[in-house]
Amino acid sequence: MIAFNFFKPKPVPEPVKDEPAGEMKIEYIPVEDIKPNPNQPRKFFDLASLNELTESVKLYGVCQPITVRLINGRSYELVAGERRLRAAKSAGLETIPAIVMTMTDNKSALIAMVENLQRQNLSFIEEAEGYSCLINDYGLTQEELAKKVGKSQSAVANKLRILRLPPQILKTIYENGLSERHARALLKIPDEVIQKSILDKVIEQDLNVKNTEALVNEMAEKIKNNEVFEIEKKEIHSFSDSRLIINTVKKTVDVINKTGVGAQYTIDETEIGTEITIFVPKTAKAQ
Repeated sequence: MIAFNFFKPKPVPEPVKDEPAGEMKIEYIPVEDIKPNPNQPRKFFDLASLNELTESVKLYGVCQPITVRLINGRSYELVAGERRLRAAKSAGLETIPAIVMTMTDNKSALIAMVENLQRQNLSFIEEAEGYSCLINDYGLTQEELAKKVGKSQSAVANKLRILRLPPQILKTIYENGLSERHARALLKIPDEVIQKSILDKVIEQDLNVKNTEALVNEMAEKIKNNEVFEIEKKEIHSFSDSRLIINTVKKTVDVINKTGVGAQYTIDETEIGTEITIFVPKTAKAQ
């Protein structure tokens, strides 16, 4: 017979002001009756680690209950413990021990964030996205959020700055295991195409943070002096996303027009692709 050893759950953060504390009890709940947490900040799960947990669950059961909340008195939504729930399903368990609580969306999102932070399960990008969700969806200020997750306000603000980078850039940073300092360095570059060009070099040459920052500073100076577009021409053919190309064309035309040329461009979307036409008059406009 499998025995479950229930450990004392980790303390949850203090409730949002004027929010009543939720009632708590432990039950065995069918795994198929538990809905995923829409506010789960963790987006990526290590398959090898999850497989190890599954094998452990097969041998010893779930040693620490998950946390769920009761919705409308009849259904359950996961608050914390997604890895344990996934492992239980993979191990073929029909039920799972769960701490059942009554709480608001706000508190559920906050507990999910803190539980992952305590376990150090989140990447810096997931952490930033989780903070953004709590601020934008639940009306917390940076100061309130910092207090509830045990961070300084400046630490929260620095995490949120990461989200200024385009989603595709963030995805590439995560997939290649680059650090938060690599990401922060790219914030100095205002253009996604140039960010992509720098990021490709960082990955190809396996640059550390110091060398990445030097590369970024060099490129930022060239942008300031309008020297960057010659560098980009040999890179642009590799970009399949037409939005990146359009953005580069627009930047190039803007630079040309600073000389008084009066160039224009038009964009025509067709079924087979995007046609971009640049018109440069023979006689420059008088400055």
